[in-house]
Amino acid sequence: MRGPRAEETLRLMASGSGDGSRHPAPSAQEIIVLRDVKKSFGEQQVLKGIDLIARRGETTVVIGGSGAGKTTLLRLIVALERPTSGQIFIDGEEISQLPERELNRIRRKFGMVYQYAALLDSCTVLENVAFPLVEHTKLSKKEIRERVEQKLSILDLDPKVVCDKFPSELSGGMRKRVGLARALMLEPPILVYDEPTSGLDPLTSRLVDDLIEEMRQRFGVTSLVISHDIASCFRIAHQAILLIEGRVEACGTPDELMDGPSDVAREFIKNSGVDTSRLGRV
Repeated sequence: MRGPRAEETLRLMASGSGDGSRHPAPSAQEIIVLRDVKKSFGEQQVLKGIDLIARRGETTVVIGGSGAGKTTLLRLIVALERPTSGQIFIDGEEISQLPERELNRIRRKFGMVYQYAALLDSCTVLENVAFPLVEHTKLSKKEIRERVEQKLSILDLDPKVVCDKFPSELSGGMRKRVGLARALMLEPPILVYDEPTSGLDPLTSRLVDDLIEEMRQRFGVTSLVISHDIASCFRIAHQAILLIEGRVEACGTPDELMDGPSDVAREFIKNSGVDTSRLGRV
């Protein structure tokens, strides 16, 4: 049995590619839309016609093994690469042919949260979190500090304690929250998490899941998660997309992937070793 998201994506896939005239414009709730997106590097075709819809305010998790094309897909969505063909809509705007100056504007719609927070070791917490404001605004130092302190407080970090510390002086959980504070400084509508639980023990991974859901609810953001963590996918995803060899093998809720028609999807989940029957949503 397929849910509405799976049916919608299948309808999109069935409608074929082209110049866009055959498709309606994305709805207000469709914040990320890819239509028949292909990407090649020389003779190697990495993405082979991707159709994808991510809805505003929800969490979409893209799963797949190594070499599936997840990183390339992510770089296309956040406008760090251009597709070889196809259309990419971000917040209602088609971006595949935009000039570089306009792409910088599009990139500000994304807050990036990296695997290990990717904080600058030589900079204090204040300097790390302030970086997007220093780069993209003309706010005074006082205004920047006030905004940094406000965001840290919202994320349950005491500015008086952490602002002058360096990343090496923080716990893993604190570094994650500092990374989130930096990602949220420009108030983007979309937070992108690149392998957020990779290399973490199960308990810490579940705490990261909680944090992803907390950010979605507290700030009303759309979450796009690139992951290989099946347990995390079942806990936080409104929509799961399985990428296999540059193609969308299956999409829908995690339960729809597990119980759906794709033998490949069922086998992928089974091979993860995760007992999905014991997993509850965040």
